[in-house]
Amino acid sequence: MFRLPALRSHLAVPVVALMVALATAACTSGSAATPGVDTSPAAPSATPVVLGGSASAAPAVLPVIVSSQQVVGPNRFVFSFLDPATNAPAATPDRTASVAFVAPGDTEPGAATQATFVWGIEGSRGDYVANVEFAKAGDWRAIFTTQAPGSPQEQIPFDFQVQEHGITVAVGDKAPSVKTPTAADVNGDLAQIATDPTPDPAFYRLSIDQALAEHRPFVVVFATPAFCQSAQCGPTLDRVKEVAASAPSNVAFINVEPYKLQFTEGRLQPVLDASNQLQPVDAVNQWKLLSEPWIFTVDSTGIVRGSFEGVVGADELTTAIDTIASS
Repeated sequence: MFRLPALRSHLAVPVVALMVALATAACTSGSAATPGVDTSPAAPSATPVVLGGSASAAPAVLPVIVSSQQVVGPNRFVFSFLDPATNAPAATPDRTASVAFVAPGDTEPGAATQATFVWGIEGSRGDYVANVEFAKAGDWRAIFTTQAPGSPQEQIPFDFQVQEHGITVAVGDKAPSVKTPTAADVNGDLAQIATDPTPDPAFYRLSIDQALAEHRPFVVVFATPAFCQSAQCGPTLDRVKEVAASAPSNVAFINVEPYKLQFTEGRLQPVLDASNQLQPVDAVNQWKLLSEPWIFTVDSTGIVRGSFEGVVGADELTTAIDTIASS
């Protein structure tokens, strides 16, 4: 993994997204720039550790932590595996995965947590999700246990850091109130505010600040199918739209394009800065996002109750929506 220096103006793409993007197709269309890696405080520096310390003990896959931050307390710990020979994704539904952790100052890992495989791009690549808790900040070690069909089980240590506090708006925080584009702003012409080729009008009826003012529970998705730097926005947004179709009627859905765009020559195009980089919109800065896509569920009192970085399973999201629907 990489270290993330101080947050300025750009989203940071999780390292797995950068590596996997080389081996998979991008989103609907690419942009000329990749966001800078700019966050604070110093984020996890994760290093795989080969058991036995010899070349013959090299693992068949390399773990990669996808989550952009690990903090003290509950965490939605997202990880994947890469083939070290090809840098291609090695996470599959039939590859088992669990993870245990060695806390700072300890020598033995705690109990392992079974991880759930979630397709990021259906049939192409996916990640594993484990809900875990870190008791304190410092240098931790993950012990990944994984097995592919017909292959021996492997245990792969992986060093990383846990921070005392995170950067992004967290579960339990007050949702930042910010104006986001709605259909009313463009006389119903969604092509002027959404790069989704098949936008759901329901996702552009309310702004974040309006939903908060009305005390509406809502789901906000920060995703740009056309200019996604992780190749994950389109599939994630599509999954949310599928879940939204059967969600409780009192829950609002909001999609926010995370980068500054302008409607030019009949389509949305990015507004690049002087360094030819994509620029985040105010909502991204207010919510302090480190990557895209990102999903939050917010209850009727304006408190964030769910946070999902990168991938999300339909069952996982449905449970989170049911929670805010009854708030």
